[in-house]
Amino acid sequence: MASVVSRCSGLLLPDLRPGLAGSHRRSLPPSPLVHLRRGRRRPRTLSCVAPPDSAESKTDEQEVKVELGEEKAQPSSSSSTPQEPAGEPPVPDKDLNRRVALLSTLGAVGLFASQRFKLGGFSLKDLAANAVPYEEALANGKPTVVEFYADWCEVCRELAPDIYKVEQQYRDQINFVMLNVDNTKWEQELDEFGVEGIPHFAFLDKEGNEEGNVVGKLPKQYFLDNVVALASGDATIPHARAVGQYSSAEFRKVHQVADPRSHG
Repeated sequence: MASVVSRCSGLLLPDLRPGLAGSHRRSLPPSPLVHLRRGRRRPRTLSCVAPPDSAESKTDEQEVKVELGEEKAQPSSSSSTPQEPAGEPPVPDKDLNRRVALLSTLGAVGLFASQRFKLGGFSLKDLAANAVPYEEALANGKPTVVEFYADWCEVCRELAPDIYKVEQQYRDQINFVMLNVDNTKWEQELDEFGVEGIPHFAFLDKEGNEEGNVVGKLPKQYFLDNVVALASGDATIPHARAVGQYSSAEFRKVHQVADPRSHG
């Protein structure tokens, strides 16, 4: 019996077709799958040729598998995109910093201006600069208002605008004197006028005699009424003794001023 060798499976298969080796065999049309070799009588071999359809489908399947494998092997686009290191600080925006600095400066100027406007634009330094020296006030024959104050006194700073307005109105008729309690030069005057709290306003007649005093924060009218009485030459003042909220003179910061004429 003739045998057929299968190249696809590697097995020896028997040739089951009867009369295939005879001389009177019926001629068969050539098969696209099987090729017979003629000549010597030997085991016939069978060569397997895959149909075109199966080969193409297999190739397509392999290509799909290859493509899927390549997609798995390739990193995602998001991971391949270069990212900035997380530890590096952001680059500062110089323009933004300039704007912030400018706004801070404008805010500080605005705050200062608002405080000046709130206080009427006048301060204790303005009053001290316009004040008459104490010795001169006692010698020029005018009534005198002596204010004992300190730069750290909150009430003194708060009353400064009102005092300044009254001073500008009556400065030609009355002496306005400023004595800083932190100056050791005025220790005798502090004892003489009994200053315990500031601001302390002493009202003196033309001879330098005290007619009364007002201490602390009081309505502006108290101060104005006493000044009007002094300017008018009245024998007494309406508010000879009035006390409001004040700062204790015990907290004064004692220092010696080099200039003996300084009333600050």
